[in-house]
Amino acid sequence: MALFPGTRLGPYEILAPLGAGGMGEVYRARDTRLGREVAIKVLPDHLASDHKALARFETEAKAVAALSHPNILFLLDVGETNGIHYAVTELLEGETLRALVARGPVTVTVKRALEIAHEIAEGLAAAHEKGIVHRDLKPENVFLTKDGHAKILDFGLARHETVFRDPNDTHSPTVSALTEAGAVMGTAAYMSPEQASGRPVDHRSDQFSLGTVLYEMLAGKRPFVRASAAETLTAIIREEPEPLSKTAPNVSVPVRLIVERCLAKEPRGRYESTADLARELQAWR
Repeated sequence: MALFPGTRLGPYEILAPLGAGGMGEVYRARDTRLGREVAIKVLPDHLASDHKALARFETEAKAVAALSHPNILFLLDVGETNGIHYAVTELLEGETLRALVARGPVTVTVKRALEIAHEIAEGLAAAHEKGIVHRDLKPENVFLTKDGHAKILDFGLARHETVFRDPNDTHSPTVSALTEAGAVMGTAAYMSPEQASGRPVDHRSDQFSLGTVLYEMLAGKRPFVRASAAETLTAIIREEPEPLSKTAPNVSVPVRLIVERCLAKEPRGRYESTADLARELQAWR
């Protein structure tokens, strides 16, 4: 449902569209109460009409709003007007990490990649301490502000998607399908092995996704991507990525070891806490 400039959603006045994706359409808007500009994401019909999913979204939104971390997009409000459900966030200026990575590895130095990964890890660590797992970390869900800081987008929203998409279609927030083991949710190329297998996930699943993102920043390509989603999931579960020593020979051994630990097939092979991962990234950046 497209909203036109001047449309009111509660106290918010729509100014212009900002973009659209699997989790709905995003608009620039003005908070008429405080006179500030914000971003509003209008939730898609399949989520707004699912009462259980909507209740879960609202519960998770409250948890995310309580985080108030500089590396997590700040959620300001959620509401409903005439059947339109929406989430209000701070308005960011800059670009997604996907836009940066798409310009090629020469645009992302090792130092810059580690800075970005460190800030992502800091944001994840804050969420994990509150028991919140992102489940869909990827370059599209990391925003780089004009002052150079990373902010994680769409915490807790990805789990509600129900469309299975190609692994190369990373512009859609999630991939979801049913297997014998359970529901597979996430974007195929960035899933952890336990996600790909439909097993329960915890904070270490996000560590695997961060390792995949860091590998991509360093090597200029994703560690696991095949011709189809099914083949990509199989590679994540069974295969090892091409070593960074070959794909990014300028990366130091300690940094390669951090990536390898994040990409361990079993969660117990990763970091005990994401705060530990953040400290290692800070030490080597």
